[in-house]
Amino acid sequence: MTQREMTARDWAVDAAVMLLAFAFGCVQLMLTASSIIIPDLALRQYLGMVNVVPDLQVFVGLAMTVVPLVLRRRFPLPVFAACLVIFLGLQLKFSGFSMTVVGPLVALYTVAVECGTVPGVVCGVLAVLSLLFGDAPMQAASMVFFTRFQNIALMVAAVLAGYAYRTHAAYVHEVEQRAAEAERTREEEAARRVEEERVRIAREVHDITAHSLSAVSIQLAAAERLLDRNPQMAKEAVSTARTTAKSALDDIRSMIGVLRHGDDVAETVPAAGTNQVGELESYLRGAGLDVTLDMEGYDRAQVPAHIDMALFTVAREACTNAVKHAQAHHATLRFAVEDGAATLLVADDGVGCGRPAACPGQDEPLPQAADGAGHGVAGMAERVRVLGGWFAAGDAPQGGFCVRASIPLKGTEA
Repeated sequence: MTQREMTARDWAVDAAVMLLAFAFGCVQLMLTASSIIIPDLALRQYLGMVNVVPDLQVFVGLAMTVVPLVLRRRFPLPVFAACLVIFLGLQLKFSGFSMTVVGPLVALYTVAVECGTVPGVVCGVLAVLSLLFGDAPMQAASMVFFTRFQNIALMVAAVLAGYAYRTHAAYVHEVEQRAAEAERTREEEAARRVEEERVRIAREVHDITAHSLSAVSIQLAAAERLLDRNPQMAKEAVSTARTTAKSALDDIRSMIGVLRHGDDVAETVPAAGTNQVGELESYLRGAGLDVTLDMEGYDRAQVPAHIDMALFTVAREACTNAVKHAQAHHATLRFAVEDGAATLLVADDGVGCGRPAACPGQDEPLPQAADGAGHGVAGMAERVRVLGGWFAAGDAPQGGFCVRASIPLKGTEA
């Protein structure tokens, strides 16, 4: 008994196969019993073939060899055994009539398809031996030889056909499984890429808005304090805030343009790099910090553009954090090219985070925001490490908070 789940359609197909096999057997029985194929009466008598119309018993016997085929896919081995035994027994009972082997033939094919190669071969060998050594209904040796050869050849063909169909079905199933797996993998890859792009966009928007809105807030706060005492300086602070907000809007508009146009050419502004480091210095001074900017050891012409932009982005985020969280009075920005790497140091004399910064070459856990919601430090580290660099953030030995980054000039790609 197989584990196949049979539907109403499957049962209908098996019933139709049984009826077709019975119809084929009836046609063969009528043709061989008549004088259409062998019209010579003497030859028919010599071969032992009767020349009478088969009666009801012969057709009932023929039906018994094919009726079990209705259960062939649910019980392939019992059906084969029943069809073969009934065929061998009835062909002797109705001597002179050519009983067709179509019932055992279809049953053997089903065994090869449903049960596999080994059961199919074993049943095929049993069928061949039964036909080879069993009694034949014909008297003439030539007719016996022809009938046995024909039936044995059909049995071998049934086993081969069943094996071929089973192999083909297994191949088709494997192809379908691979196609489904490939489709699932493509969907997962697409989802992963969408997630990565979402994180990248979030990081870019964070870099733009956090820095710019912080600067706007500082300038407007200064304008509010100076509005009554020094209207002219308040006006300049408001103007600076307006310029900063416009720059942030332009950056966001450029990013949205790239996303909207896809692969087409979109309107973009020049990417921010260390050529705009003066804006960082102004931003820090506007927030009330003394600034030490050291660019003497940094030759921008020697640094690839993608590394230069990455360092500037990290410096901008570090300066924003210093203004928002450090409560510092002094900040140091240092860009340099040392030992084949572009380096960055952003340090302040603020409150720190309570966790010392890692030494070069070490990978220590990054500091987290007190509320657990900030991702600025993690975003800076990701930018540096994706270029094969080293990143550290934490309390400096002399106090305050510092951010260090080092990106090799060779062996990196944008």
